[in-house]
Amino acid sequence: MSEHGGAADEPQRIPRSRLADYAAMSGAPAAESGATSGQPDSERQETPLAQAAAADPATEPAGSHPAAEEPETAAYRKVFAQLLGEFRRTAVLVPLGDEPGPEEERGMLTADFNGIRFILAFSDEQALARYAQIRGEYAREWTYRTALGARLLDVAVPAAGVPCGVARDCADGADGMVFPPVKGIVPDEVALDRDIDENAGGAA
Repeated sequence: MSEHGGAADEPQRIPRSRLADYAAMSGAPAAESGATSGQPDSERQETPLAQAAAADPATEPAGSHPAAEEPETAAYRKVFAQLLGEFRRTAVLVPLGDEPGPEEERGMLTADFNGIRFILAFSDEQALARYAQIRGEYAREWTYRTALGARLLDVAVPAAGVPCGVARDCADGADGMVFPPVKGIVPDEVALDRDIDENAGGAA
């Protein structure tokens, strides 16, 4: 998994925050092997982002599901829809990438997983601190922007120019959330499953 700056939206505010105190307050775990970008993919442990993406049925294209869903699956999708709506209405913290240059020109911090780019977003500074500690970088100053989840999904994702979604609180395991680039989550024109639906419609 590689990490780098992605397409950036205009900042609402760009506060600087030293996260060591938040890391201590949040009880974040010690740094894990494979959490930083310097280790080859073949040698890395599975990260919380990878675990969340693998466990989240929303990462599967919509067209891959049978017409009749099990009640448990339907219930999960209902809960996911509620979480998606809450995320769209909520302001989150988006760290800036590590590339040199003025803050206003730096992109959002992203992570690539299985050919999909994810914008990394965090619920609050404590969640960002946990991620910083996993990277072993909680003592340095981090710069972040504040943006609505809806703006990330509707504006920043299409601006990425590659398949892109959003990962919220990726250091928190099952408490984190992955919003993949599929219809109903991101705009249809950048959804990975749009071709599946179009082909199905043409076959009918």
